[in-house]
Amino acid sequence: MDTRDPTAIALAKLRKESQDIFNRLHSIAEDAAFVRQVHQHYPDLPLLPNMRCGAWYTNPKIASTERAYFKSTDGHTNNWSFNLRRPNLHILPLIVKHSGIILVDSTRAGKRIPDALSKTVPIWCSVINCAILKKSVEIHPQNWDTMLYTSSGVVSPQEHSQIERKIDVWASELAASFYELPKLEHPLRPIWITPATSAFPRLPVEGARRAFYPIVCVSASKQVADGVERRATGFSYVQGSGDDHELWSMGLTPTIFWDNHDGILRARRSELPELIRSLLSVSSSVYDSSDPTQALKAAPIERVFGLLLICSAATLQLKPLLAAHPEMALLCLTSKDPGLSINVTELPTEDSRILCIQTTEGKKGQHHFLNTVLPQSMPFIQSHLQRGHKVCIACDNGTDISIGVCVAALAKYFRADGSFYPKGNEQGYLSKDMVKTRLQWIIASYPQANPSRTTLKRVHDFLLSPFSTVLPTNTSAGGPNPLGSALCQHSPIYLDR
Repeated sequence: MDTRDPTAIALAKLRKESQDIFNRLHSIAEDAAFVRQVHQHYPDLPLLPNMRCGAWYTNPKIASTERAYFKSTDGHTNNWSFNLRRPNLHILPLIVKHSGIILVDSTRAGKRIPDALSKTVPIWCSVINCAILKKSVEIHPQNWDTMLYTSSGVVSPQEHSQIERKIDVWASELAASFYELPKLEHPLRPIWITPATSAFPRLPVEGARRAFYPIVCVSASKQVADGVERRATGFSYVQGSGDDHELWSMGLTPTIFWDNHDGILRARRSELPELIRSLLSVSSSVYDSSDPTQALKAAPIERVFGLLLICSAATLQLKPLLAAHPEMALLCLTSKDPGLSINVTELPTEDSRILCIQTTEGKKGQHHFLNTVLPQSMPFIQSHLQRGHKVCIACDNGTDISIGVCVAALAKYFRADGSFYPKGNEQGYLSKDMVKTRLQWIIASYPQANPSRTTLKRVHDFLLSPFSTVLPTNTSAGGPNPLGSALCQHSPIYLDR
């Protein structure tokens, strides 16, 4: 007999139901049907998921290929921010072209609208509007709305006022940054829709009299008590099921889910784990060797004329890469064993175009990044740039460590106008503002770049510390094979205090 408190038993059951992948996927399907309904009501507006959660609710067949990156943390109470590391300027041309967008996200129990939609997006709209007014001499202030718009049922008047007082400072920082703001015919304004919305709002009419570009913020999940609600169709509805998918998805991704949507939802609860394992094994082996464009899916940094590129190591296919891009060098930073992730027997034994460095996690990883990854990467990048090669920098997710290395290389080897500086910038010419600008160069071409604070701090330490010295390595052109060297244990070659 279970002697636990009945409340504790009920809570334990709720937790178990909320983590059940069968419940999660069927809840997502229910919410996605609502998102589809919204899109059908506004068929001319592109449908964008707010990454990462929003991707679960937007069928790729009807969604735009663009992605938005509005973080809830930038809207958390007393932590409001317009973050220049996440400016989302890449979606502005889409907004102008289609006179607005639909932005999809979700939230777990306790809220009706996620902070990303209720506060981060309104901040973004107001800051963009204000920054454009600051930079444009053609716009009269009386004809340009810079007000902060928030949902009165979600954001209190006090919080609204506190945010409003910060808008002008954020707008000035954006206006003074490297980023270029496109010309907008109308200001931006957020509009909110949830499953509880009784009638979809009317949008401004087309033409010169349009008052604003609508940013339709769709919170996909229905707000339910305790976050779980049982359905007569055999599953328990879990509010915000797409959130924190690492905890429940068994490796399933939104892409694989939507590619196999019907079969997954037809599967019984007991069949689902084995089906997902099967789908994952198939997806990891799919590669069309006849398509050379699959050899490298990388984003060139436009400011430096594509001399440096960023990509995820998961998209790399080394043998076709070497054949399709003879002018390119590859720096691969991976937590996997390079000897296992790369078939060395298929590579030329003296090919100096590839350097693979194994990375580590946690605090040891921070030390390793500073003392091994950065010091070995810089000479490799410099030597290939000097030979006229482009350099592709890849890490496991393509958003963190590779970005840190790219920032360091941009600061050391490129002038302010984006031209290559073969000798490299001396330490005295480097600064935190330069590092910040170089990161903006990357984000302007690769919006999903999201280096951690720790990664950027180590880049600062590497570039700016007066007690650090980079010693020569054997990765220069004509030296020993860097791939072979990378497969061995390295001694630290970066000295600090």
